[in-house]
Amino acid sequence: MTATAPGTVTDTPVDLGAPLLVDDLRRASAPLHVLVSPAVRDRLDRGRAHLRTVLADDDRPVYGAKTGFGALVGFAGREDEADQCDNTLAHLGAGQGPDLPADIVRAALLVRARSLSQGVSGVSASVVDDLAAMFATTFVPAVPRYGSVGASGDLIPLAYATQALRGRGHAYFDGDRMPASEALRLAGLTPLTLDGRDALALVNGTSVTTAATALALDSVRASHRAVQDLTCLLVDVLGADPGFLDPHLISAYGHQGAITVAGRMRDTLAGTTPTGDRALQEPYSIRCSPQLLGAAEDALRYVDGIVAADLGGVSDNPLFFPDEDLVVHGGNFFGQPAAFAADVLAMVTASLGNLAERQLDLLVDPVRNTGLPPMLAAGPGLQHGLQGVQLATTAFVAEIRRAALPASTQSLPTNLHNQDVVPFGTQAALRAYDVAELLRLLCGSLALGLRQAVHVGGRRPTAPGCAALLDTLAAAIHPVDPDRPLDADVRLAADLVTGTRC
Repeated sequence: MTATAPGTVTDTPVDLGAPLLVDDLRRASAPLHVLVSPAVRDRLDRGRAHLRTVLADDDRPVYGAKTGFGALVGFAGREDEADQCDNTLAHLGAGQGPDLPADIVRAALLVRARSLSQGVSGVSASVVDDLAAMFATTFVPAVPRYGSVGASGDLIPLAYATQALRGRGHAYFDGDRMPASEALRLAGLTPLTLDGRDALALVNGTSVTTAATALALDSVRASHRAVQDLTCLLVDVLGADPGFLDPHLISAYGHQGAITVAGRMRDTLAGTTPTGDRALQEPYSIRCSPQLLGAAEDALRYVDGIVAADLGGVSDNPLFFPDEDLVVHGGNFFGQPAAFAADVLAMVTASLGNLAERQLDLLVDPVRNTGLPPMLAAGPGLQHGLQGVQLATTAFVAEIRRAALPASTQSLPTNLHNQDVVPFGTQAALRAYDVAELLRLLCGSLALGLRQAVHVGGRRPTAPGCAALLDTLAAAIHPVDPDRPLDADVRLAADLVTGTRC
C-alpha cells in the first residue's frame, strides 16, 4: 500500500449508507474518508436494541451469542459477553502462509463495514465507527493467506483482521509490520471492544472473497480494454485489413459482447489504411479477436453482476429483523456466487493472456510479421530484442493455465460435517487476483513489442487513435537498441496501457 500519513485523506468520502462500488474498494488501499450517516446509525441502533430484546428472552436461541460455534452449536457458550468474544476468535487463529496484500485486507474490511451497516447483524454502532476511523489511516491488519474455505464466511482471515483491530497479533502502519497494539497507537486508533455478537458478525461473512474478486475484476477489465487497444495497434502497425471488424459481419454473429468490442475497436482503428501486403485472411489471433474479446466481455458482465450483488448484500448469520421481531438462522455467509464468478474470471484471464502472448509471437516472427527482423532485434545476432520478453510471456501463460483449474468444484467436507459442502470461493478469488497481475504483464509485454516493432521497421500507425497510443508508449520507453534488461519496461508499459499501477 502507498505510504501516506495518518489522516491524510484526499479522495471523496465513501458513505456506508450508499451502494458500495468496486472503485471504492480500489481507493480503500490508501487513507479514505468513510461516513457513518445518521440513517446508518439509526439502523444499527434499532438492530442492536432488537438483539438485546432477543437475548433477554431465555426461550429464543441465538447462534454464537448463547451457543458454541460451528459443529459445537449444541453446547452453551460463555456467559460473559467479553469472554464470548474471545471464545469466538481464539480458536480461529489457525491461518498460515504469507500475509495477504494490503489492498485486499482493507477492501475486505470496507465490504464488512458495509454489510454490518445495513443493520441486520445486531452489532453495536461503535464497531462500525471504529472501522470507519481505521480507513482514515494507513493501518492494515496482518492476515495470513491460507485457512478459509469461504463457507461460513472467511472465518480465519477475518478473525486475524478483527484481532489486529483489538490490538492483538500483528499489523502494518505506513507499510511497516509490527505488533498490532503499536500500529494502533501510531495510527491514533482505539482498540475495538467487542461482545460475542460483534465478534461473530465481523468474521461470519465472505468479505475477503468478495474483495479479492472485485479487485481482480477491476484489473482484468483494465487489461481487457488494453488488449483491445493493443490488437488495434498490431493491426495498424502490420498494415492489416480491419475488415474482420465489419459491423455486418459482427452483427450476424449475434453476441452482444462481440458487437460492443468490435464497435470500440472500429473507433480505435478509424482512419487506418491497409498496406495490401498481408494475406487475405489474418491468423485467428487477429481475425477472431472480436469474437474472443467479445466472449470475454459477456463473461465479465456476469462477474460484474455477482460482485455488485455481493457488495450490496449481507453475508452473516444469524440476521435480525427488528420490524418483524425476527431472528433468522441460515447460510448467507456461503460464498458460492463469488466462487463461480472468480473461476470464470480466471478462465477469462487465461484466454486473454493466451491471445496477448500469441499476438506477441506473431509480431516477433519474421515469417508472419511482414518482414520485420526476428525477435524485433535492431541487429539480429548482435542483439536479441524481445527474445527474453517472449520467453517470459510463455512462462506467464503457463502459470495462468496451471492456476485456472476451477476451485468451486473442489468441495471437501469439514467441521464434523457441519460444513459438508464448501465453495472454496476464497481460493478462487485469491487465484483470480494473482493471475490478473500476470495478465497485466502480458499486456505490457505486447505493448513493448509494438513500440519496438515501429523502431525496427514497422510502419507508423495511420489511425489517429493507434498513433496516440504508440506515442504514449514511445514517450516513456526507449527503443531496445542496444539490448538491456526489460523487466521494468514491461511493468511501465503495463501501467501505461491498463491505466493501473499494482
